[in-house]
Amino acid sequence: MRRNMIENAAFEVATQVRTVEDSIDLVLAELAELQLKMMHATAVAGVGPAPIHSSLADVASALQNLVLARGAIVHCHGELVEAKEKVPGLRTVSFGDEGPCPPKTAVADLRIVS
Repeated sequence: MRRNMIENAAFEVATQVRTVEDSIDLVLAELAELQLKMMHATAVAGVGPAPIHSSLADVASALQNLVLARGAIVHCHGELVEAKEKVPGLRTVSFGDEGPCPPKTAVADLRIVS
């Protein structure tokens, strides 16, 4: 029973880490698209770079900070992979030759323990 609770908790953490990683990547792409649209709007309007420079700098700052946040989550993911080796019942999880983490489209149940 306790082992099952540990496996379920680990599965929830793994699933949430993937969700956060995917969410950050999506927001990074949205910010890049926003920058592109801002640049396009000024080009179409023929107003030059000055009117949106401050706003563009703010978007660039948000982008840079989000890249730093992404790096922190990637580091966290790596630390969690190492930490699972210290938790009884999670040490021997294996998904074949796919690497240390299952691919996002894995059909294998993350709770499989040999």
